[in-house]
Formats: sequence, C-alpha cells, structure tokens
Amino acid sequence: MPDILVPITLFVCIAFAIKVVVEARVRGKLAQSAGSEELLRSLARDEDQRRRHGALRWGIVLVLLAIAFAIIEAAGWRDATAGTFALLFGAVGLGNLAYYVIVRKLD
Repeated sequence: MPDILVPITLFVCIAFAIKVVVEARVRGKLAQSAGSEELLRSLARDEDQRRRHGALRWGIVLVLLAIAFAIIEAAGWRDATAGTFALLFGAVGLGNLAYYVIVRKLD
C-alpha cells in the first residue's frame, strides 16, 4: 500500500505548493498594481469568506459521513456492498446540499 500512497501524496503536495505560490504571486502583483484600496479590501474579505465557507462545507460533510459510518457499524454491515456505498455517497450528497442551503440563508 505505501507504494501507491507515496507517489499520490507527493503529487498532491506538489500541486498544492504550486497553487499556493501562484495565488501569492497574483496577490503580490495585484497589491503592486494601481488597484484601489477598496478593491484590495473586497478581495481579502471575499477570500476570508471563501475560507470560512470551505470549513463549513467540510465540517457538514464529515459529520454526515461519520453518521453514515456509525449506521454501517450499527447495522453490522462488514462487506463493501452497493448499500454501504449508497449510504456513504448519500451522506456526502446530503452534506453538500445542507451546505448549499445554509450558505444561501447566510447570504
């Protein structure tokens, strides 16, 4: 199993590092340009809101996945069947829908 996980983890880390560097350069160029103060504030505020919404989404999805795993454990399902996958995918879908509804109400 480590033979598969190490290259995948390396690829994810490299992709994330490239994303962070590109975003930092874009922000630096934007700050150096003749952009207005209000534009920079709105971009920072939007980025902060996006970060909070991302945490909210992952929190909802992970809680619903935990509930789905608890249901699977309580039901005594030990095999990977279509029913177990349906429950897990349904939990992820419900989490995303709940996130959508909550964000719509917040905005």
